[in-house]
Amino acid sequence: MKLRIGTRGSHLARTQAAGVAESLADLGHGSDLRIIKTAGDRSTATSFGSIGPQGVFVREIEHALLAGKVDIAIHSFKDLPTQSPDELTIGAVPERLDPADVLVTTREAASVSAEALPVVSGAHVGTASARRQAWIRHLRPDIVVVPIRGNVPTRIDRLRTDLDGVVLAAAGIQRLRRSPLDGVADPVTDEIAVHRLRPVDFVPAPAQGALAIQCRRGDAEICELLDFLDHAATRQAVRAERALLARVEGGCDLAFGAWCDVPASWGGSPSGRHGTDASSSGRADRPVTGQVRLVAWLDRGGMLLKADTRTPDADPCAPETTATTSNADARASEFDLAVNTAWTELERQWTG
Repeated sequence: MKLRIGTRGSHLARTQAAGVAESLADLGHGSDLRIIKTAGDRSTATSFGSIGPQGVFVREIEHALLAGKVDIAIHSFKDLPTQSPDELTIGAVPERLDPADVLVTTREAASVSAEALPVVSGAHVGTASARRQAWIRHLRPDIVVVPIRGNVPTRIDRLRTDLDGVVLAAAGIQRLRRSPLDGVADPVTDEIAVHRLRPVDFVPAPAQGALAIQCRRGDAEICELLDFLDHAATRQAVRAERALLARVEGGCDLAFGAWCDVPASWGGSPSGRHGTDASSSGRADRPVTGQVRLVAWLDRGGMLLKADTRTPDADPCAPETTATTSNADARASEFDLAVNTAWTELERQWTG
């Protein structure tokens, strides 16, 4: 089978799509990339909230998928609205890269003594994200936030002119550094310093670092194929983060972050959602042990609301399955518990 892959045209988007194409090739399937320009790509607004409603980076690609012009679409999962057309489904969520943000600074502006965000006082730090802007204001009110947009290299290039730092997704830099595409330069040079911001200290966007491979719900053959690319633990973690996002009903202009940490022992590929024998991976039927941790921050009226929840440790001596409950079901219930607990805590602070 040869699949037409719909993607945006930036170096990062094409790198993401090329990675999926390589995975498909490993399964014996060819592909070619179809570049689709979105409303978000055409906009010159300096903040994401000014571009338009949710979905500005995916809507045209979804339309091409619905029209049969492409067979699958590759998205940065954080760009997808919490509601997509009923005719489409997320066929696979590959294993996630680092969900954290990074602060990229000039060597001169880096400061190891700063308690939060390792950059000197008074530094000019660029970001278009309402979430990142809010976290910076709460953690380091002495920093000057500068709204900027552009692809990753363009934003990093601003360090050579008028900025001391920029905040970016760690996964984007990771992908570009190992891009298989010709002409994609390493964005990290000796002139800059890259500081990883721990997700518990600077909560990332829901689904940050994850990809969503979207297809038509009725394409059974493609759905079954994509199942081999799915990483169940990543899918569940992202589902938990986006479930919280849906509850706060946020768009690009909402300062909200969520990060779900999954026990490493849970593994996660393939998921077996379309009838695949998941037990053959040796992962999907592992006992449910360890805790799910869900951290969420929400800026509401200038006040930072925080939730940091952990589910109880599962009993490793408990039966792995019951007549009605599989380990996969038990894992799903752990995520649901984490979402409900985190939401209750945010709502308590919200209304209190």
